[in-house]
Amino acid sequence: MKEKIKSIVEINDNKKSRYFAFFIQGLILVSVISFSVETIPNLKPQTKFILQVIEWFCVIMFSLEYLLRIYVSDSKPKFIFSFFGIIDFLAILPFYLSFGIDLRSLRALRFLRLFRILKLVRYNRAMNHFTTAIKSAKEEILLFIFITLMLIYFSAVGIYYFENEAQPEHFSSVFDSLWWAIITLTTVGYGDVYPITVGGKVFTFIILMIGLGIVAIPTGIISSALTKSVDKKHHDSEEN
Repeated sequence: MKEKIKSIVEINDNKKSRYFAFFIQGLILVSVISFSVETIPNLKPQTKFILQVIEWFCVIMFSLEYLLRIYVSDSKPKFIFSFFGIIDFLAILPFYLSFGIDLRSLRALRFLRLFRILKLVRYNRAMNHFTTAIKSAKEEILLFIFITLMLIYFSAVGIYYFENEAQPEHFSSVFDSLWWAIITLTTVGYGDVYPITVGGKVFTFIILMIGLGIVAIPTGIISSALTKSVDKKHHDSEEN
């Protein structure tokens, strides 16, 4: 029985597995649409009841899927703490937290329902390539994140010394300057905080040039890893 359920629940090349995958994907889309409709103000009571029924049905199905995946997994702890295991758990968590508790106090937790859309990653081959690419380039990505954080802090300290006396309301501390550093290094530039001193403007120009490189580096790392992932899959397919 366990092997039969496993052949259906996990992604395989049989009809039952494909039907199960399509069913879950359909439920995910219905759930996401339902969540969006709930945000419309002044809904009729009948509409709210229908949306509630849809939510109950989706949660029951997702809960059953989650339990079945735990049941058929070779290593239950490994699945529970895996990426997809955590996503499956977070997808149903808000519903069960709502029992006996005023939902208004848990409004911030309702966004966790959006994790359901991440369940679609399991059924998307292109996203699987992306996941593989991220794993293969994780060391380079972690190094990039570390360097970026260092640059953000360096930028915040630099602009603080240039602009603190001229604009104490915007650059009163290094922590206040971090906002400017982030939007400048990411080349967003909202325009709400900007330098007015000559030194601050020159420093900003340098940081903007560095920011352009920061935007391009992760794109190159991930693109290279994706290419390697696709080539490896084609190579494996040809060998098989």
